[in-house]
Amino acid sequence: MRNISDLIEQYLKHMLQDSPEGAVEIQRNDLADKFSCVPSQINYVISTRFTMEKGYMVESKRGGGGYIRIQRIDLPALKAIQYHIEQTIGECVDQSAAEGLIYQLEEARLVSKREANLLRAAVQRETIALKLPLRDEMRARLLRSMLISLLVK
Repeated sequence: MRNISDLIEQYLKHMLQDSPEGAVEIQRNDLADKFSCVPSQINYVISTRFTMEKGYMVESKRGGGGYIRIQRIDLPALKAIQYHIEQTIGECVDQSAAEGLIYQLEEARLVSKREANLLRAAVQRETIALKLPLRDEMRARLLRSMLISLLVK
């Protein structure tokens, strides 16, 4: 059985998918009531699963009538994907940012689940058994090379 965080994440993703603007506004307390959970559970899901690295922009307004707005940030067109990869990865990239980019590419269906799993395995700190900052530099080179091979045809 899936946990409550997974259910909330899937619910929000379906709302985003159905939204013509690619954005949703929710009230934290209303969503917490819907899932019979505490509002902090909603905060947790949004702060861990709807990050900039994963392709989402989140803004919130506190107080009476406050809301949380989640917007999907689309990857650039395939023509510009190499440039986007260069800008995102740069000369060095930490494991979290690399995994966020891989997640974003998988969500956009630019890489398959299997390809995403292979990319994740290749960029893990255990795989690249080097000391920092060399590890982050090697991760950037590997990731850039693999992504360009996969995406730029």
